[in-house]
Amino acid sequence: MRTTTPAAPHSNRPAKRGSWRRIGATLGATAALVLGGFGTAVQADAASSSTSVTAGAAVTYTAPSCATAAKKGELTCNALRVTGGTTAFMKEQAAKEGVAPAVNPKATTPSGFGPTSLWSAYGLTSAAAANGAGETIAIVDAYDDPNAAADLATYRSYYGLPACTVANGCFKKVSQTGSTTSLPSADAGWAEEESLDVDMASAICPLCKIDLVEATSATMASLGTAVNEAVTLGAKFISNSYGGSESSSDTSYDTSYFNHPGVAITVSSGDEAYGSEYPAASKYVTSVGGTALKTSSTTRGWTETVWKTSSTEGTGSGCSSYDAKPTWQTDTSCTKRMIADVSAVADPATGVAVYDSYGITAGWYTFGGTSVSSPIIASVYALAGTPSTSSYPASFPYAHTSALNDVTSGNNGTCSVAYYCTAETGYDGPTGLGTPAGLTAFTG
Repeated sequence: MRTTTPAAPHSNRPAKRGSWRRIGATLGATAALVLGGFGTAVQADAASSSTSVTAGAAVTYTAPSCATAAKKGELTCNALRVTGGTTAFMKEQAAKEGVAPAVNPKATTPSGFGPTSLWSAYGLTSAAAANGAGETIAIVDAYDDPNAAADLATYRSYYGLPACTVANGCFKKVSQTGSTTSLPSADAGWAEEESLDVDMASAICPLCKIDLVEATSATMASLGTAVNEAVTLGAKFISNSYGGSESSSDTSYDTSYFNHPGVAITVSSGDEAYGSEYPAASKYVTSVGGTALKTSSTTRGWTETVWKTSSTEGTGSGCSSYDAKPTWQTDTSCTKRMIADVSAVADPATGVAVYDSYGITAGWYTFGGTSVSSPIIASVYALAGTPSTSSYPASFPYAHTSALNDVTSGNNGTCSVAYYCTAETGYDGPTGLGTPAGLTAFTG
């Protein structure tokens, strides 16, 4: 595994298939509060404080095996797990806890944003968080996480979320063919990705059911088959946190795997800064970019900028080389599909808490990257309600642009057309139309 420290921001370089990743960073303390609507004690996290997070702060991290595409022809996950480094914010929060400000996992104490901070940041009241009852979010990833159910239970128990188990019918883990017994081979790197994804679905939509659909391999054929299986199983909300470079085959993949009217399919825009990726470039999906999320003294209580740590670490964006422009996109310089549509937290210095135990020391870790933002947005769609059968939910935010938090500062590299890589008022590539401000923008 590779350990690295992000460099200073610089110009963009195109992303390459087989080098996808995701970052994390530690934030801090926890305190109990009661969330109205659930009648359950829910743990608040460090972001409830008034201290701002220093975005882009130096941290060290290790790329899981799934981030390096060891097998030829496979797409890669977007996970990076923080292993060292501190910020002033981390030190302050650690002092409140009476512990050392290290970002290594702590077996009993999570670090990073949890449910209450994410609800607050994205305007999700306790009433909105209760909307997901009866909805199913599908998480599509490759290979098996043998500890997925147990790790999910640990996350939900800590934060006081309702139990989501196989026994109570809330959690289901299946192969790309729908089998609950004949599962793919296990993979520790993809297990980290799967823990991240199911934890974020839990954080945003505590009452949603979760289907974890595991592809036999990380090829587009297998992952696409898993997407189709998720639809067959009845999920109306499907998150995908993987990808690679575009190719001339992408339009055929669109037809085979992603053209599902009435289903909200979200895809991470990529973690390698400016550059177009697939399947984020599919015209049928909601492409999700990433931001740095900080508390502030504004009325909202939060501010966001484009996530960029270095030329090789940051949210993806760009004008597709192959996919046609969907009718709801109206930017004029890109004649084909433009990435992204919307965004959510992804910065390595403003990461989220995740519990994982397979293949690594069991404990709480901090993750970031657009693997965080994709399941967050899929879950916001779930809170907003089931899409109509003939709709393409990727179009919904374009009909409600005023119901989003517009991100207007930051960039993810250099480009020939400013809005392809630089935040602007209104639409821009790195953050799309903005981040959730309640549910309106994700309602048909």
